[in-house]
Amino acid sequence: MNILIAIDSFKGSMTSLEAGEAAAEGIRRVIPDAHITVAPLADGGEGTVEALTAGLGGSLRTVRADDPLGRPVDAAYGILPGNVAVIEMAAASGLPLLKAEERNPSIANTRGVGQLIAHAMGEGCRDFIIGIGGSATNDGGVGMLEALGFGFFDIDGHPIAPCAAGLASLASIDRTSALPALKECRFRVACDVKNPLCGESGCSAVFGPQKGATPEMVTQMDGWLEHYASIAGGDPNLPGNGAAGGLGYALRTFLGAELESGVSLILDATKFADRAADADVVITGEGRLDAQTVMGKAPQGVASLAKAAGKLCIAFAGCVTRDASACNSAGIDAFFPIVRGACTLEEAMDPKNARRNMADTVEQAFRLMSACQTLSCSRDR
Repeated sequence: MNILIAIDSFKGSMTSLEAGEAAAEGIRRVIPDAHITVAPLADGGEGTVEALTAGLGGSLRTVRADDPLGRPVDAAYGILPGNVAVIEMAAASGLPLLKAEERNPSIANTRGVGQLIAHAMGEGCRDFIIGIGGSATNDGGVGMLEALGFGFFDIDGHPIAPCAAGLASLASIDRTSALPALKECRFRVACDVKNPLCGESGCSAVFGPQKGATPEMVTQMDGWLEHYASIAGGDPNLPGNGAAGGLGYALRTFLGAELESGVSLILDATKFADRAADADVVITGEGRLDAQTVMGKAPQGVASLAKAAGKLCIAFAGCVTRDASACNSAGIDAFFPIVRGACTLEEAMDPKNARRNMADTVEQAFRLMSACQTLSCSRDR
């Protein structure tokens, strides 16, 4: 039996690969000679670098970069075989890097993201996968672009501050000073946000308050970004341009990036459809299985490809809500919670308990499958 496992991380408990290996342990208790492939799974957010780097035989690089306020921080990114760089923008420009009282999207910037890209280019990378979730910024990506050599100047020819507030005095942009190797690069961006750059559904109005913006600041930043777009060009209203405080706009407008569904991008990068075609059973899952799972989350992406290949798809989750039945119509043939008895949330999320619960539950599911196959063969005789 060929079994393909692709389980999203159980945040706080298991990484994608740890959950997959625990499931594989449960299967081997029942089918010792099963051919099992554990594939990395992520949605472009937290854990994407770790999942792809470990799952595809890549390596991690840790470099010193600027945090959203310009302070040095150690940020990691991955390099996959074929010199493909995998970057999570939050590693250098993420909201968790700031204390609550430090959050101010009018002065935060994405320079650290540009530093990671530049470092990867120096390592020979020309293909990039970038996850842009969890930002602390609203600078339209000018910090990133400045780190890549682009120039942003006021009416007197002086460089502006590479942040949202700096955009108020922007008068001209110099693209000729950008790093020459950028012309050789391809950027694929994991982005599930559909917001435009500006307006009522733009990044300032929708996401600014989460990053510490006051109502007055939201109005100011929206105007600054509109001014920026009038000089930079491109279409600020394209879906996704408001992602990560306008970083999506910068990546698309200045670097020619493709903004894609995070899950679809990762599944494509790992050649999941080809793997599913060779499998008999596909296993997926995540920490919480509910009605939102079918709204483009990682297990739903796995199930879609499994069904396209005509394969059985089973999911395992830390917890399952009553509305999770929507998953059955989305391609997951059956799903199971792995918590096996009454316990506290802390006990359920303990990594050791989570791995044991995963292995034990998967074992029982495959014992049932094995018994059904035996019964079917007996009837056929």
